[in-house]
Amino acid sequence: MTKALVENFDAVFADLDGVVYAGPHAIPGAPEALQGLEAAGIKLAYVTNNASRSSETVAEHLRELGAPATAETVFGSAQAGAELLAGLIPARSRVLVTGSATLADQVRAQDLEPVSSADDEPVAVIQGFDPGLGWKDLAETAFAVAAGAVWVATNTDLSIPQARGIAPGNGTLVAAVAAATGRTPLVAGKPEAPLFTTAARHLGVSRPLVVGDRLDTDILGGNTAGYASALVLTGVDSPATALAARTAERPVHLIPNLAALYEPYPQVVRAGEGFRCGDALARVTGGAVEITAPEESLDGWRAACAAWWEAHPDAPVATSPEVRWTVGSGS
Repeated sequence: MTKALVENFDAVFADLDGVVYAGPHAIPGAPEALQGLEAAGIKLAYVTNNASRSSETVAEHLRELGAPATAETVFGSAQAGAELLAGLIPARSRVLVTGSATLADQVRAQDLEPVSSADDEPVAVIQGFDPGLGWKDLAETAFAVAAGAVWVATNTDLSIPQARGIAPGNGTLVAAVAAATGRTPLVAGKPEAPLFTTAARHLGVSRPLVVGDRLDTDILGGNTAGYASALVLTGVDSPATALAARTAERPVHLIPNLAALYEPYPQVVRAGEGFRCGDALARVTGGAVEITAPEESLDGWRAACAAWWEAHPDAPVATSPEVRWTVGSGS
């Protein structure tokens, strides 16, 4: 029998919201699936763009939900940003920290000296989210960046979900500084590679599977880092958005949930003018994908992705194929 999907890798790098939990509650079956990785000899890391909570705080929350976690298995963009910065400037350099106390702690951990004003003549700036940031903080950041300081952003998420709705994220604050200075920062978090390569380096792994629910952060970031990616269908994106995705955001695997990590992944093979996955068959006709399978069959979507992506290998922007379903066995 074909081995389980996860057995092809030496680690799983899991996103959090939409993969492990949704709001305050664990996604059904997710903690149990993550608990099984150790017995399978697979290492686990959690990768998050959150730069304001410490790794231990995140790990404690995960343990409360039943997921296995320690501070050493949680990798946030604050840590990735500080480590990225440490590779660019001399030890004990002054760094203007625009962000949380957690971000300042990560800077200290890299043998760098956090400061709070451009008047301290920092050689670098690291910018991360904190709800207490105001105009004066952004002004200090802009002064230092304009003076030539190395500039690293932990992440560029434009929005963050809050109980009352969607609020501006770190990306909007970074954009304000960029608009004022005409400069662009180096970015550590998703969808850039440093967050993923930081986790791989610390865990000592080389073949991780990046599992996420968002094409534009998790999947793009995993692909950018050169790792295999799996879109899990318990969060934001869907098989339809995966089908339409631009080339850089196309996942290697489509899985319904984390439990599917322990199942064999069905082969997608060429069949005549199209592709077959299980009993599903898909082929491209003009601007449409014709799928012969029960409607919304995941194998149908997998075959459809293979067919459409082969027909459009270099898509710089998302496409909008028409999807036509025909109920049948595909034979």
